[in-house]
Amino acid sequence: MAQKRDYYEVLGVDKNATADDLKKAYRKLAIQYHPDKQQGKSDAEKKAAEEKFKEAAEAYNVLSDPDKRARYDQFGFAGEQMGGGGYGGGMSMDDILRQFGDLFGGFGGFGGFGDFFGGGGGQSQHVNRGSDLRVRVKMTLNEIAKGTEKRLRIPRMKSCDHCHGTGAKDGTALETCPTCHGSGVEVRMQRTMFGTMQSQSVCHTCGGSGKRIKETCPHCSGKGLVRKEEVVSINIPAGVADGMTLRMGRQGNDAPGGGIPGDLLVVIEEVRDAQLTRDGNDLIYNLMLDIPTAVLGGKVEVPTVDGKARVTIKPGTQPGSILRLRGKGLPSPERYGTGDLLINVMVYIPEKLNEKEKQAITMLQTSGEHVKPTDGDKSRIFSRLRHIFD
Repeated sequence: MAQKRDYYEVLGVDKNATADDLKKAYRKLAIQYHPDKQQGKSDAEKKAAEEKFKEAAEAYNVLSDPDKRARYDQFGFAGEQMGGGGYGGGMSMDDILRQFGDLFGGFGGFGGFGDFFGGGGGQSQHVNRGSDLRVRVKMTLNEIAKGTEKRLRIPRMKSCDHCHGTGAKDGTALETCPTCHGSGVEVRMQRTMFGTMQSQSVCHTCGGSGKRIKETCPHCSGKGLVRKEEVVSINIPAGVADGMTLRMGRQGNDAPGGGIPGDLLVVIEEVRDAQLTRDGNDLIYNLMLDIPTAVLGGKVEVPTVDGKARVTIKPGTQPGSILRLRGKGLPSPERYGTGDLLINVMVYIPEKLNEKEKQAITMLQTSGEHVKPTDGDKSRIFSRLRHIFD
């Protein structure tokens, strides 16, 4: 698979480009690579122009949307799986027509944008879209660190096999809509002080399909959809966080009467780890040391997302010290680095002591005054400790 080019590079603009800059750049490329401009060229050249045309549309789709642009600027192409919507990769000609049809009306000698694709004289057609589905997926820290594939059984509304989603018996019991006469739209003329105005809307009788059901399908009761359970594979990238939403385009419910399926929204639910606490891309572990290890030093094991690590404790390590294991945290969603494992050192103070332990602790006390945390005081205290065990 060819590597995607930077969207700003595709449009030939810098990262500070305004909305007008983006629009002008996209118009120029769309006209240059439009299929009508490729007449007389080889099939290979036509195919290359079509890919350039779609590439420009995808880049404009992202950069012209403030939310998508902000995610792209921060996370790059990894941001496609985050937030409220994808970037729109793999846009078809129909997608481009539907989304940017008003951008080219009357521009550069072309008619309506629909004319680019041989659409019927610029006539707007209503396209149904299925509803979105939302599922929650639980992820452990280990899965988040590496990324994973989840296979889920999801109930979805799918097109009826018997009527092919039309809702009509055998898929053929249809007739031309008497209201719009098959056009899918209703045209209204209205007299105003500025003259006669024409407005257009989706036909209320057929919902824009141009057809009306004569006899309903007995298997779906005329809805065109039936409920089915399907197994869906979801590739979840590394570094996701609790509450993050991934969008899988066209993996939701099918559209009634045919059209574009909705999207599948995958909400990440991070499973709380018993030992590690997440702080962004860093992980925190509270290490409890006994007094001898804190004083004399040693080696201890600490948990990581994929096993354990041995850590050297220096003599005289103080409670509240932070030890850092670099690269032992979680990867960033944009894959620009990995967080660290931060070890918060705590020292266990026993609640009960035997007589020998009490005597040893008593020898460490100063006479009638509290120990101040100065280097000199610490030296005197530990010299007493050494004296006790000599």
